[in-house]
Amino acid sequence: MISLTAEEIAKITGGTLHQLDAHAIISQIPIIDSRQATDQTFFVAFKGENVDGNDYAESAIANGARFALVERACDGPCIVVPNAGIALMKLSKAVRDRLTNLSVIAITGSQGKTTAKDLLKHILEIVGPTVATQASLNNEIGLPLTLLRCTESTRFCIVEMGARHIGDIAQLVEIANPNIGCVLVVGRAHIGEFGSRENIAAAKSELISHLGPNSVAVLGNYDEFTPLMSQGLGLRSVQFGEKSSCAVRAADIELREGRAHFDLVTPAGRAAVGLQLLGLHQISNALAAAAIATELSVPIDVIASALSTAEPSSKWRMELHDQQGILLINDAYNANPESMVAAIRTLALLSQERGGLSWAFLGKMAELGASEAQEHAEIGRLIYEVGIDHLVCVGTKAYAPPEEVQNFMSREYGDETTVHYCDSIADAAVLASHITSGDVVLVKASRSVHLDLLADQLLGAWQVTSE
Repeated sequence: MISLTAEEIAKITGGTLHQLDAHAIISQIPIIDSRQATDQTFFVAFKGENVDGNDYAESAIANGARFALVERACDGPCIVVPNAGIALMKLSKAVRDRLTNLSVIAITGSQGKTTAKDLLKHILEIVGPTVATQASLNNEIGLPLTLLRCTESTRFCIVEMGARHIGDIAQLVEIANPNIGCVLVVGRAHIGEFGSRENIAAAKSELISHLGPNSVAVLGNYDEFTPLMSQGLGLRSVQFGEKSSCAVRAADIELREGRAHFDLVTPAGRAAVGLQLLGLHQISNALAAAAIATELSVPIDVIASALSTAEPSSKWRMELHDQQGILLINDAYNANPESMVAAIRTLALLSQERGGLSWAFLGKMAELGASEAQEHAEIGRLIYEVGIDHLVCVGTKAYAPPEEVQNFMSREYGDETTVHYCDSIADAAVLASHITSGDVVLVKASRSVHLDLLADQLLGAWQVTSE
């Protein structure tokens, strides 16, 4: 964080100093977990549904935190504020406003935010000091935590922006004041909360409609809503995608060992890219990063080289494990209809290349609202269409259509898919003994299902077998 006096922080946050010297220079970064406290941090006491951070302020200070931002005074140096969350947002906005040479890039979309952020970070770190959202902390807590890690020497700050309600992203834009706003795609993730894709589009478009007049809108060309988001706003707009009309696009696409290879085409020229990330769906994330980097004047050769060397850096997102000749794709971090389709198609392609059987261990997709049954049934139909050998339904029967529909699909696509029902992760893990060298396994569900535990158990079972 930039250096501020304790008195300045108190004034910005509307707080009162307690056992803290007004002239003390503060440059530490904020944390919200007292166990992470060091002498390079200060603690922010958030009050959640189940845990009150104010109860841990003294522990954080004992662990080394310089002071605590609290809602009630503790026995130690602290600044007492009416609301810690609002105080943190005020502080981060004040710091952002002072960092006039900092380029802030905001990314939103129904899927791909974290991967696009990771790819862009890999590019920009070559050019200058870069700070980016850690994990998927993309809300009113995570965004301030990211901004407050910036200093006068930081050249780029990449922030993810998520939304649960209309107005959430507008609030984040007000804090971050992005120089570039990127919308990847409007899909069906969180449709249960928003009610329709139109409402999801309205929420995502807040990033573009609230940009400053000198900012740039970078828009994906993968749905009917996103390309139109800058219309009538007087902003510079850049589209990316696979159509010839896009300023930044992918040409001559090939898939090799499950990974996309293509020519990156930008106004600066053309360069070959070979992604290390799994799946054709990663092309859109790579193009988003390339379009943003192009707007930041990064040379195309640097962009292409960085995209070709970037490896998966976020856990449980198309994460590959090759053990005893069995290839496991751990994509258990989250799931929505679009990402599920992409993962299943990748599974089918990889199993065809390797010559083994394909196994899809699937848990439920959450937050789909009234469309839940239909969306799961469509994934079940896709499983038959692409010829997945084994569909393993973990804790749900939603993916397997009724018997008469299964019979129809067996006649239509061939009797290729065997469906297994497992009530629990432990039951599903038993199938590990039926999976042999050459097979490809996908593990995917919404985060709340915790199928990352299943991935660990499968890998553990194969390790024991090898020993």
